[in-house]
Amino acid sequence: MIDTHCHLADKKLLGDIASILNRAKEAGVDKCIAIADDLEESAKCVEIAEKYEQVFCTIGVHPHNAKEWDDETEVRLKEIAGSCTKVVAIGEIGLDYYYDHSPRDVQKTVFLAQLRLAKELKLPAVVHCREAIDDLKKIINEVNSSNLVIHCCTEKWEDVQDLVKQGYLLSFTGISTYPKSEEIQNTIKQCPVSQIMIETDAPYLAPVPHRGKINEPAYVAEVAKCIAKLKGIPLKEVDKVTTANAVEFFGL
Repeated sequence: MIDTHCHLADKKLLGDIASILNRAKEAGVDKCIAIADDLEESAKCVEIAEKYEQVFCTIGVHPHNAKEWDDETEVRLKEIAGSCTKVVAIGEIGLDYYYDHSPRDVQKTVFLAQLRLAKELKLPAVVHCREAIDDLKKIINEVNSSNLVIHCCTEKWEDVQDLVKQGYLLSFTGISTYPKSEEIQNTIKQCPVSQIMIETDAPYLAPVPHRGKINEPAYVAEVAKCIAKLKGIPLKEVDKVTTANAVEFFGL
């Protein structure tokens, strides 16, 4: 099992990574992808990945931090990507119109730039979307991205089914285990398991029965259990297929 999206550089997890990874291994989680939100975290994620065998990482600038982008950011991202073979994707990038921590025109410009960077570096993209699906799809189609995942997918099936038809992946978190997540659960039911990945988004969004706690990679098993139940297939199949999806997507 692979936790394809966890923020190990977050201060809530950073001081206890060894123990967190041990608990993950005990729960059957063999690998984790440490996700970056800005340049500082990109460097930190590389440091974590180089220290721990089971950790791989991404580099990138989250839409919340898009306002910090300047001419040197892309240069620095390229340098970081070239410094470590365990950099396996560009992310977390995308659009967030819910919080609007960065102006929307800036978010779109930075998202476009990073999708192009991913394509240039032949890396997949880990994409964040919140209340911005139409603009997100326009930019994805403009770049004609070859390999991306919509992380923490909360969209209705009708809003993402065209992305799935294009061959992109959807990734689901502990939100899928919450009682009032019918739309997300329907999307899971409709999406082929061959295009699904699982994640925690730790330290956020702990699944039932850990809701309210600090989330960690060991809990990704609860997401797999939820998908198995929704699809009426064995947990072992969900584990096998989503792990294979992650291995292929990230080139592990």
